[in-house]
Amino acid sequence: MNQGDRFDIAQLVADARDMLTVKRVFGEPIDHNGIRLIPVARVRGGGGGGGGRVPAGDVGGGGGFGMIASPAGVFVIKGDDVTFQPATNPERMALAGIAFAALAVLAIRSILVRAFRR
Repeated sequence: MNQGDRFDIAQLVADARDMLTVKRVFGEPIDHNGIRLIPVARVRGGGGGGGGRVPAGDVGGGGGFGMIASPAGVFVIKGDDVTFQPATNPERMALAGIAFAALAVLAIRSILVRAFRR
């Protein structure tokens, strides 16, 4: 392995730092009819790396970084009033509804079983 092929952990860290900036969380403000909107996102990331030597004496290494972002909502600024409007996730809302319905069915079943045992 030559010097140009070596894994640069410092470059990985620098790239990760550049990716996880405040600009990833807060979007560019949007002005419309006296109202300013500032989009907000949830951003998570992680990475790792490593290296080692194989029995033949070669040195190897590698690493990676991943990031995920999802909409969180928007700050609405109108004059001196600031409010936050959360983004809705239809899939999460549907799962919550299904879970609630399942719990309701189990609760009703439990009540009916106890009533018939008397």
